[in-house]
Amino acid sequence: MADPIITIAQRLKPTFARIGGISEADADAVVRRSDRADAQVNGSLALAKQLGKTPREVAQLVLDEADLSSVCSSVEIAGPGFINITFAPEFLAAELARAAADPRLGVSSATKTQTVVIDYSAPNVAKEMHVGHLRSTVIGDAIVRMLEFVGHKVIRENHIGDWGTPFGMLIEHLIDLGETEAANELSVGDLDSFYKQARTKFDADDSFKERARARVVLLQGGDVETLRMWKLLVGESTRYFDRVYRSLDVLLTADDIMGESAYNHLLAQVVERLDAAKMLETSDGAEVVFVDGFVNRDNEPLPLIIRKTDGGYNYATSDLACVIDRVERLGATVILYIVGAPQAQHLEMVGVVSRKAGWVPEDTQMVHVAFGNVLGSDRKILKSRSGEVVKLDALLTEAVERAKDAVRAKNPDWSDAQHNAIAKQVGIGAIKYADLSTDRIKDYVFDWERMLSFDGNTSPYLQYAHARICSIFRKAGVDRASVRGVTPLVEHEAERALVLRLLQFDTAVLDTLDKYSPHRLCTYLYDLASEFSAFYEHCPVMRAENDAQRTSRLALCDFTARVMSQGLSLLGIETPEQM
Repeated sequence: MADPIITIAQRLKPTFARIGGISEADADAVVRRSDRADAQVNGSLALAKQLGKTPREVAQLVLDEADLSSVCSSVEIAGPGFINITFAPEFLAAELARAAADPRLGVSSATKTQTVVIDYSAPNVAKEMHVGHLRSTVIGDAIVRMLEFVGHKVIRENHIGDWGTPFGMLIEHLIDLGETEAANELSVGDLDSFYKQARTKFDADDSFKERARARVVLLQGGDVETLRMWKLLVGESTRYFDRVYRSLDVLLTADDIMGESAYNHLLAQVVERLDAAKMLETSDGAEVVFVDGFVNRDNEPLPLIIRKTDGGYNYATSDLACVIDRVERLGATVILYIVGAPQAQHLEMVGVVSRKAGWVPEDTQMVHVAFGNVLGSDRKILKSRSGEVVKLDALLTEAVERAKDAVRAKNPDWSDAQHNAIAKQVGIGAIKYADLSTDRIKDYVFDWERMLSFDGNTSPYLQYAHARICSIFRKAGVDRASVRGVTPLVEHEAERALVLRLLQFDTAVLDTLDKYSPHRLCTYLYDLASEFSAFYEHCPVMRAENDAQRTSRLALCDFTARVMSQGLSLLGIETPEQM
């Protein structure tokens, strides 16, 4: 545990417990960061009420009993009873050396390992991924990386739309085109055109519509030839998804796909189980569950439709089947849904029904990690010049091309291979960071100029900060690994500020996971880069006063680069050593 705030809180917990006559589990020193000192202890105020003393009296009791001499250089009671703490330079230096020797850079492992099933990305077969899939994919990927980093067992589930009535028209369109032509059309990524052609025929041609409906029946009945053609559609789409995921540099692979079709065998079971639990009702010919507390716009009870009037299952049925599978087969203790905010009510209803039916243990979490929209400059959903939703692969291609221009301008002497390699890292990083650095619940405006800027809270700025540190070592002819056993000197105020920020990496990661909000880690990394910039300005590294100071500052540079690299890696962003 590297964060000194947490160290102080833990050290004071037994003291507050003894003074208050309470258990350590109930004791809270309430340690916060402060602009008046390194930390402020506020727990005396709450404890004073219990003891019938003034907060200053309680604060004095705490200081009389607690031994903070090895941690603090200065401790004072301020205001109504706050305890202001200034950490000793030697303590900070030792903590940083300990974190630097840790492969995890001071980030704590999870105290209790969870089995986390995370549902994210979720494109549809025979449809191209668009900018609307960006947020789910990159937010989910970042959360996966962080959960795995702290030691949880993570199961990635890409719940793609690969079943249902649209496949009747898609298969019939495939037959009309011929399998060779259809496969060629799908393989070049023109999925939207394929889907639109099928939809147009379905809407305009009654005979095609009848064929499509009959084909759905064959598909659901397990007809061998129909399933073969369905697999062709799914296979081509899966290859396309994989290409986009590789371009976006996320962890999802074909092995993570769990389409709607995977739960077919559970759909009838959902109905049977709900019926056995006496939760199933009939409404207008459909089988539904009325969920307490949910009403429609007319203030009438809102049903969750399980089986439609024609006997077909609804998407809610599939979602309930997912819950059964994730809890009973996968052993999930946490289920995360990285899904847009408009699905909040639906997912809440699915959760309530699942728990009421007894499928989800009380201590198993079901969390909707909601997010807002990507907007254009007109503050409407981002569209292409033709007025269509922006396709994700086109967006990524443009990001790399724009980044190449920026990289080429900075480094005109580089080879094309160098420009291309760094441009991919910068362009894709810029796209991802612009999304992740925004509070996920909010909409954000997509702005090429801002996200590719080398100034401000952007990925290029952070990547450049890392590259600049790497260049310090190249110019000095010093191997970075050679300074990793060094306990740094904490003498200058800028050194102190940098060390304090570095020691907060642990808290930044855990706070991010606590709210499943990657923007918190982004904010930390930007603050760290800003702190390093101030340090580099005020504390000469290669022109240090003596060898010890030089080595110490090189050690601070190295650890900063390691934290920057690890932090950006947790966001799914690469860190070039040259830019």
